[in-house]
Amino acid sequence: MEKLFQGVFTAIVTPFKANGEIDEDAFKKLIDFQIENNIDGIVPCGTTGESPTLSHEEHERVVELTIKHVNKRCIVIAGTGSNSTAKAIKLTKHAKEAGADAAMLVNPYYNKPTQKGLYLHFKAVADAVDIPIVVYNIKGRTGVNVETPTLIKLMEDCKNIIAVKEASGDINQMKNVIKNAKEGFSVLSGDDNMTLDLIEAGGDGIISVAANIAPDKMVAMVNKALNNDMDAAREDEKELAELFRVEFIETNPIPIKTGLAMQGKCEEVFRLPMCQMEDENKEKLKKVLTDMKLL
Repeated sequence: MEKLFQGVFTAIVTPFKANGEIDEDAFKKLIDFQIENNIDGIVPCGTTGESPTLSHEEHERVVELTIKHVNKRCIVIAGTGSNSTAKAIKLTKHAKEAGADAAMLVNPYYNKPTQKGLYLHFKAVADAVDIPIVVYNIKGRTGVNVETPTLIKLMEDCKNIIAVKEASGDINQMKNVIKNAKEGFSVLSGDDNMTLDLIEAGGDGIISVAANIAPDKMVAMVNKALNNDMDAAREDEKELAELFRVEFIETNPIPIKTGLAMQGKCEEVFRLPMCQMEDENKEKLKKVLTDMKLL
């Protein structure tokens, strides 16, 4: 059974104008930049897209705009997660109706549900639609971890849960998921710096922050790894290591959006509580991007 999700999927930023409104023209150009560099898919309205500060209407608009502008040139995985199951169902149904190829659901945050609650949450959403679902497991942002037995039960009970974005930071957990995954289930890294470790363990790629600014380099590295040329992939990883470090020198997506602003691709505008970088960190970011010839 062929896997639907393999390669590099960009967790794309949401650009804003100086007045705080979504910059749709800049967003379309960012999408084109990604596709021109052979990205496998685009993920709007994730953490990197500042989804917590988008209104419900804006969230739906960004998903619709992405699908329309991509126009089937690559896969679109719409971020539709929420800590309200009812809201997650509503957003996921909208994504399906808008034509998304799949939906990505983050762990319910702040509520701190039990494993049973997590299972029931994801199952309720999966049962409400018939498009593929990617579970997004990120304990550091949500306070809860989708334990492997819970994920396995979801795989078994929900035929459309066919992938996980693993951002637990625990390579042993990732290996355990890969070992127990059903045929056709994709395991994607949620951390750029763990991409090759995950692929080496049998994983399938990355939902990437770094690809916003260096899609060609991420695609080259991952393709080499998926084609079992791990030595060459590791050489690429060395070149990208400083970018992987500096993109989290402040909370994501602050550094990566600032880097895109330095490239002239969007405005350096965030919605509170996200804010502009400290000057000292901005200089560090600028040096890394200059050294990598990304500026």
